[in-house]
Amino acid sequence: MVCGSYSAGKTGLSQRFNKGVRRGVVDGIDVVELDLNYSNSDGLLKRTWTFLKFAVRSIGLALTEKYDLVFATTTPLTAGIPGIFARWLRSKPFVFEVRDLWPELPKAMGVVHNPLVLCALGALEWLSYHSAHRLIGLSPGIVEGICNRGIDPQRVTAIPNGCDLNIFSVPVEPWSPPGIAPHDLVAIFAGTHGQANGLDAVLDAAAELKARGHQEIKLLLIGNGKLKAGLVSRARQEGLYNVIFLDPVNKARLAQLMARSDLGLQVLADVPAFYYGTSPNKFFDYIAASKPVLNNYPGWLAELIEANQCGFVVPPGNAKAFADALESAATNPASLKAMGERSLALARAEFDRRELGERWVDWIEGTAKP
Repeated sequence: MVCGSYSAGKTGLSQRFNKGVRRGVVDGIDVVELDLNYSNSDGLLKRTWTFLKFAVRSIGLALTEKYDLVFATTTPLTAGIPGIFARWLRSKPFVFEVRDLWPELPKAMGVVHNPLVLCALGALEWLSYHSAHRLIGLSPGIVEGICNRGIDPQRVTAIPNGCDLNIFSVPVEPWSPPGIAPHDLVAIFAGTHGQANGLDAVLDAAAELKARGHQEIKLLLIGNGKLKAGLVSRARQEGLYNVIFLDPVNKARLAQLMARSDLGLQVLADVPAFYYGTSPNKFFDYIAASKPVLNNYPGWLAELIEANQCGFVVPPGNAKAFADALESAATNPASLKAMGERSLALARAEFDRRELGERWVDWIEGTAKP
């Protein structure tokens, strides 16, 4: 496993870096950690430079290490570059997992404007897809996007993010951070505080709830990101004391927070490319923890929530509808509990990580066969 260094994660390696790399066996996995620091708070240019350095250094490993198959997963799209070299220069089987469609998403978000950069990303996308022997898409829209680039559907399979049922569906001691009273309804968001997440929608709903006098509904935002400081500043300026910010926590600690929470917030910016082209981890954590989900944009997750009656779907940019859903959750505990039970049933029936892992293994092993 080749990776960089992430500020909120640990690889299990603790020795000093030697010439920008450290290596060791963690849980039976040969881990190669490159001294390339990454943070969700980094600007676009810094992140791009980090991604390119990671790709270049990984090419060397792809061309020299002993292995049977290369598996690369986005984002970023540049993660596929070592796989391209391994496929064409060493004839190694290559499986490419697509977690977000690039350059479609950054273009739709307005993050990348330069036509030359978009053209280069489009060429890299095409080459990555056509170099891979098999591909994995994490959502229906991603699978469709891959096939639209001229890939035989027989070479593509859908394996979404899964639910950690052994972490979130087992009894744990609830943890309630400061600012939350025992009787409060708690809506939790656990994820990046960036442009794509559109968390101003949560603050808009908080302002609406404040105007209605609902101090018993708390919105708990956990994570880091480029826009977090601005969100914290806005909440302070507007006196939104019903919004509580926490730094990132590991999954064990998150499970304790989930145990205290009443529903999960699946929030994204209103970008049509997101509707079917993303597979957010947080949604699967919520349903694994038996939490109803409040979703604020259309798409496959909204359809899943409505079909399984396991939460609320509100229109994007509608703070009143967002607040109405939270009010309904606070005043109908029996209905909320039933939604949570249906969330867990959905998690077990369709998104058990162990079963999805078996599908992943079958797909990978099928690629490696002569």
